[in-house]
Amino acid sequence: MPEWIAACAVDDIDPEDVIPFRYDGVDYAIYRSPQNEFYATAGHCTHERMLLCDGLVMDHTIECPKHNGRFDYTTGKAAGAPVLIDLRTFPVKVEDGTVHIGIG
Repeated sequence: MPEWIAACAVDDIDPEDVIPFRYDGVDYAIYRSPQNEFYATAGHCTHERMLLCDGLVMDHTIECPKHNGRFDYTTGKAAGAPVLIDLRTFPVKVEDGTVHIGIG
């Protein structure tokens, strides 16, 4: 059973964007899709550990700012070289205008 942590307000993230979230020394990336759905992944690229919150979000893809590796942020799936290892994803729920991620 995940522990639900309040990560941000719904209005903190624009559609088709990403913001950082840090909890207990761990970095996460919180996304808002063009359809206003919310997602959460590990905060660092699996290739060279760059923060993904500095990357480019397009449709359902996050592009790492260092070597342009891409991931599907809805599934964590690596979408091509140089990234070969998928991102860890986390469950998300929205309650009363707050985005929560499930950790643990």
